[in-house]
Amino acid sequence: MPTPAPIRISVILPTLEGEADLRRLLPMLARQSLAHETEIIAVDSSSTDASVRLLGEAGASVEVIARSDFGHGRTRNQGAGRARGEFLVFLSQDALPKGEEFLSELIAPFRDPSVLAVCARILPHEEDDPLTARTVLAAPHALAAQAGQTPPPFNDVASAMRASAWRKLPFPDVAFGEDCAWQERAQAQGGRIAFAPAAVALHAHRYGPRLAYARYRVDARFHREQYGRRLRPTLWSALRGLAFEVQADWRFLARRSLRDKLQYGLWSPVLRAGQVLGQYVGSRGPVRPQASGARAASGRAYVQHEPKESGR
Repeated sequence: MPTPAPIRISVILPTLEGEADLRRLLPMLARQSLAHETEIIAVDSSSTDASVRLLGEAGASVEVIARSDFGHGRTRNQGAGRARGEFLVFLSQDALPKGEEFLSELIAPFRDPSVLAVCARILPHEEDDPLTARTVLAAPHALAAQAGQTPPPFNDVASAMRASAWRKLPFPDVAFGEDCAWQERAQAQGGRIAFAPAAVALHAHRYGPRLAYARYRVDARFHREQYGRRLRPTLWSALRGLAFEVQADWRFLARRSLRDKLQYGLWSPVLRAGQVLGQYVGSRGPVRPQASGARAASGRAYVQHEPKESGR
């Protein structure tokens, strides 16, 4: 009887009411060329749907926690602490790897021993509406690699990390932005973050104006408190930001059908008003004293950062 291949990759997967997402994600993970060297470690926040059953049927190791115990960094650390792999792959439940070589491409940069972590390329789904797609495509993680290009910020929606690096430097237990905060600490210690554009994950959130306001307010508050950076420091900057976003939407819609131009062209100012107002409100308030030192280490902060949903 052949000896099973040793586990090299541990996929760390926080879940919450993820049945619909897992029905797409788990079969794709099973089709990976490195599936025989991969384990799935899930931490589920007391889902009431079929999430836990689907994970169990897929052979995942599942730990169920109370929803009140969830934390973006804390829960990922909890999963990583049970992992056996040399490489930890962090995925959001609604991130969908594209192709059977996703894991292989994602860990390829680890051939360089100086690389501590790797980011995947994030693209929208084909079925995403044009405003959602444009938001994703405007972010640094959507760009193809070019010579001399600075890697995008570390993003645990779809990324990998050496298990040895995680043991020395686990995610900080912060309310939001645990991936950005981890990268800041890793780079302060000389760690290198790589980008694997051939490893593509499909991921997007469709927001209405109310949810866009809430999400981008949290994002802007994080940048203000963590890095001392106000994304929309004045009302004038917010108005300029709104004009920029709407114009970018209209340029993107120029390649779409007349129906899309009318429907989403009219919707764009409403959606982007919620987004930019959230950034403006989140930028107001005091800057924590320790943020001034973080600012220099975080020139990678960017306005289009898309917040992750709670519990994932």
